[in-house]
Amino acid sequence: MPIPVTLITAGLLGLVFLALTIRVVGRRMSGKIMIGDGGDQQMLERIRAHANFTEHVPITLILMAGIELASGHGSLWLWLAGGLLVIARIAHAIGMSRPSPNPFRAGGALISWGLILALSLWALWLGLVPPMAPANFV
Repeated sequence: MPIPVTLITAGLLGLVFLALTIRVVGRRMSGKIMIGDGGDQQMLERIRAHANFTEHVPITLILMAGIELASGHGSLWLWLAGGLLVIARIAHAIGMSRPSPNPFRAGGALISWGLILALSLWALWLGLVPPMAPANFV
């Protein structure tokens, strides 16, 4: 069974991940920092933006895929969650390169956490409450 909402969201986030990776590698090359952050504040910010992405995105995509598979379709709410996740992770990455506190970093984090909470509760609901079976008239 195809899961287009999760696949499209994952595809877009894969591109964001690649952009964050290229930013880290670019700073490593220009700053000649082969391991760690080398005491370089910009390197640390880029590493943390990349790491934070890898800490939040996988569980969110797993929840989305599970919901999409369990429900048998991608609802409007799931499309909204996927779109918000992409926007939130881009905003958070932008915010990591700006002085804190800033609305990009805070908004990206809060939206990501809210999505993880909502999707977790949705997944629990789908897992705990059996679907209504159609009446058998045979």
